[in-house]
Amino acid sequence: MDHDVRRRALTARLDELGVDALLITRLLHTRYLTGFTGSNGQILIRPNDALFLTDGRYTEQSRREVPDLERHTYTNPLREELPELLGDVHRLGFEAEEMTVAARDRFADALGGDVELVPTTDVVEPLRAVKDDDERAAIRQAQAITDAAFTAILDRFAVGVTEQQIARQLETAMRDEGADGLAFDSIVAFGENAAEPHHEPTHRPLGEGDIIKLDFGALAAGYHADMTRTVAFGSPPAELRAIHEIVRESQQAGIDAVKAGVTGAAVDAVSRDVIERAGYGDAFVHSLGHGVGLEIHEAPSLGRKQDDPLPAGAVVTVEPGIYLAGVGGVRIEDMVEVTDDGCVVVGTSARELIEL
Repeated sequence: MDHDVRRRALTARLDELGVDALLITRLLHTRYLTGFTGSNGQILIRPNDALFLTDGRYTEQSRREVPDLERHTYTNPLREELPELLGDVHRLGFEAEEMTVAARDRFADALGGDVELVPTTDVVEPLRAVKDDDERAAIRQAQAITDAAFTAILDRFAVGVTEQQIARQLETAMRDEGADGLAFDSIVAFGENAAEPHHEPTHRPLGEGDIIKLDFGALAAGYHADMTRTVAFGSPPAELRAIHEIVRESQQAGIDAVKAGVTGAAVDAVSRDVIERAGYGDAFVHSLGHGVGLEIHEAPSLGRKQDDPLPAGAVVTVEPGIYLAGVGGVRIEDMVEVTDDGCVVVGTSARELIEL
């Protein structure tokens, strides 16, 4: 990953933002711009260079992970040492959505009247929306682990096994396949619990004829995977079998609609239309998808109000669902890489209904 290219893209925006320098305080953005993986680090983006900031716990780690930047280890609160690091800076941009009002006031007091703090929003996020080759490779690695865990877990279902037990076995399977951790807490829902889009696993035991919804993903090199499959334990109710086919068709329509330059709203509409024409429009209660990367939910998104065009290189989920209270629900989800002429599905797990 070329962190310098990313930092230079921010430097080029200083004039547009109306600032002399930009202080990056969101840890995830520090990682994106430097490769630093510790728990405390900031970057001061200046017109001609950038300065990495951290405390004494990470002096050696940052020497190893951020060798290409000048580094400063502060021994007092950052705001107290920042004035001497700013030089000829009179307007300092900061990440408004990351810094609290109280922290902003403390920084202002420490900087005095010579430096004006200027709030900025949505500065790093647009860069993160477009993944480079290394980022897409990390996402594919995370998904390959997720696919392998899905295959492994299919042999673990038996009458009486609980949602929580399957969730724990999914975590073990992903870690055994090489995951650094979980992308998020796994959703495991049996039977009527599958009607909850974001169900938390319980002690509910599995029974014959239950639908099983699994939403899970691995974490690899800081990047996330996200996949949902709905399978059946034995023969499911006829309506849920029919709904699975509707959702599968809806997802395929959405995948076919993804292309650079198309809006998230347009893709959502294509996929949603399949479900609405089948008479289940009110049961599709969430947006079609979201970006995935260093966060499990990030830009860009696929939804009714998402009017920005999708950029080539983005990775987004396509995940329609139908949920029927007291009966169950179906969601099928895959990540796709947006390209100039369409998209490429990340992952290999079958999307047809599997009956165990």
